[in-house]
Amino acid sequence: MFITFEGGEGSGKSTAIERLGERLSSLGKRVLITREPGGTPISEEIRSIILDRKNTGMDPWTEALLYAASRRQHVKEKIEPALKEGTIVISDRYVDSSLAYQGGARGLGIEKVLALNQFALDGVMPDLTIFFDLAPETGLGRIRKNQEREVNRLDLERISFHEKVRESFLVLKEMFPERIKVIDANLSPDKVFEEIWNLVSLLL
Repeated sequence: MFITFEGGEGSGKSTAIERLGERLSSLGKRVLITREPGGTPISEEIRSIILDRKNTGMDPWTEALLYAASRRQHVKEKIEPALKEGTIVISDRYVDSSLAYQGGARGLGIEKVLALNQFALDGVMPDLTIFFDLAPETGLGRIRKNQEREVNRLDLERISFHEKVRESFLVLKEMFPERIKVIDANLSPDKVFEEIWNLVSLLL
């Protein structure tokens, strides 16, 4: 089973992912938690280039290509082998982030960025994608309060960019309604996890 979590900056995905991993492990399931961009040594090096605050002049297609390159390595080195072994893979972000951030918010086109990523994905798509829906102002406010979280290049974008990201994720929900499920990230952590567990239980 392959489960991905999506959402804007500061939506609270990481806490929920950790909790889901613990719940599944307690049931005797083999679980792998990973993230994008990153997840493997090569992919993490690419991540450092993408998110470096010095690289504000990066061309949008360069950004999209770097994400795809990082994803390809992640799929082949980590995700695909784990799935073949029967492990439940949970990823903090996957291809939908590229579709929303580069395809939608950067204006490259969702269909074009999806076509680009077909090479990276090699047919490996999530069984379930959980989108944490939250107003950008709220998410960015959480980031400012969290001193431990890294502040990356995307956090520095204007609020209008993050609003486009959210709108794009909601478009993706309409495009892939069977796979993408929306959760209100304004809810309490316990309520959010309850809704997540209901969705995952159906797959189990």
